[in-house]
Amino acid sequence: MSRPRPNDADPIVREVRVAAPPHEVFAYFTDPARMVAWKAVAAWLEPVPGGLFRIDVNGRRVARGEFLEIDPPRRVVFSWGWEDGEFPPGSTRVEITLSEVAGGTLVRLVHSGLPAPHRAGNAAGWDHYLERLRLAAGGADPGPDPWG
Repeated sequence: MSRPRPNDADPIVREVRVAAPPHEVFAYFTDPARMVAWKAVAAWLEPVPGGLFRIDVNGRRVARGEFLEIDPPRRVVFSWGWEDGEFPPGSTRVEITLSEVAGGTLVRLVHSGLPAPHRAGNAAGWDHYLERLRLAAGGADPGPDPWG
């Protein structure tokens, strides 16, 4: 039996549990210093609808978009793309939903609109960085980013 090939309509969906309440985890998506703790070497974030979302992930790759929705501490939605042209800034959508669960927060990420050829690489990236988020927001030091 063959698996269907991913297409542009297939989102990346990931979930991770973080040992911190939603209001603390929320800040890791909206505060530049906290974004740097797990995902970037520099961040320029204006967490209001229409505000800038720009992060320098590793000194070589810069993601840019804009905040589309902000609902503290439950939801953050931003557009996403790469300044290097892999797919254009703002051309995809990342939805973060934070739900309180026993012992902390369930973080659910849905990244939609990705061109099929870029899904696998971006899925691996989210797997890598959500683990770093789990550590940082849970109070641990994720250490230097080996992808940096």
